[in-house]
Amino acid sequence: MRTVNFRVPDTVDLDDKEIAMIVASSLYEKGKLSLGQAAELAGLTKRTFAELLGKHDVSIFNYPPTDLTRDVKNA
Repeated sequence: MRTVNFRVPDTVDLDDKEIAMIVASSLYEKGKLSLGQAAELAGLTKRTFAELLGKHDVSIFNYPPTDLTRDVKNA
């Protein structure tokens, strides 16, 4: 795993854990990380991370609508 350092302006009223959650949930939503990887990045268990996704307007069901449509047709 690589380490990335970046500077956040003092005017951003977020602590490090909140910033990690924002980054992890964004990467999860974009399909760049699995649930487990994103949870690890955020420093949380998978369960806790999954429960917090809703607060960031991210669905735990992370696959494209075309897959859902196909699944419904095959059901």
